[in-house]
Amino acid sequence: MKFAAKFALVLVILMSVGTLSAKPIGQMYMEGGIFMHIISLLLLVMIAMAIVKTLQLSVREKIDSQEFYLKLKGYIRNDQVDEAIKISEQFKKTTIGFIFWSGLLGYRDGRRASSDKRAIERSVQNAFDESGLQTIPKIESGLFWFDIIAQVATLVGLLGTIFGLVAAFDALANAPEADKSRLLTEGISMAMGTTAYGLIVAIPTMFVKGALQARADRIINDIDEYSVKIINQISYSMKG
Repeated sequence: MKFAAKFALVLVILMSVGTLSAKPIGQMYMEGGIFMHIISLLLLVMIAMAIVKTLQLSVREKIDSQEFYLKLKGYIRNDQVDEAIKISEQFKKTTIGFIFWSGLLGYRDGRRASSDKRAIERSVQNAFDESGLQTIPKIESGLFWFDIIAQVATLVGLLGTIFGLVAAFDALANAPEADKSRLLTEGISMAMGTTAYGLIVAIPTMFVKGALQARADRIINDIDEYSVKIINQISYSMKG
């Protein structure tokens, strides 16, 4: 659960960073106008997506790849392919489990269809390749949205800054003397507040993306490593 703890820590930092401001974040939010609502919507979308991807990568994909491989290796070495298929089927909900299950099915079907070792090896390789192409892209799917959310939050904050400065200069030039100071302050507050809030959302979003990407990379690396090992073990078993 180390990954989930890191994600929770990022969210805590996100929610508490507003206390670093000299002005209460609630007041800053109200003075930011519609831009604050847009950035908040991006924040909610980011949190929802982060929860979904965390459950996928840390719960659904949770498996000890090395132990899983070693267990299947023993069955394959003893020519107990059906037992290996049953074991891998139990982990079919994980990406590596589905790929191994599909590859072992290809191995069994290839042996039934032909006694040619090269034909069997092609059948195994094709089964692994097909199942990998079908499932591996899903591991990283949606992660690019975190980059988009971070960039859009920053840009919306800058857009609020522009509108705030326009309002401040307009007040300086055209507002009555009695209201000039107040309107000028509100415009500058809007300008600075929207930029700050955009960055408050964007920076943790990038950290969340980095953590999710690191977890996805580890899963994909395990799949690549142990898929090659299991294919090699099948080849050794056929030669033996």
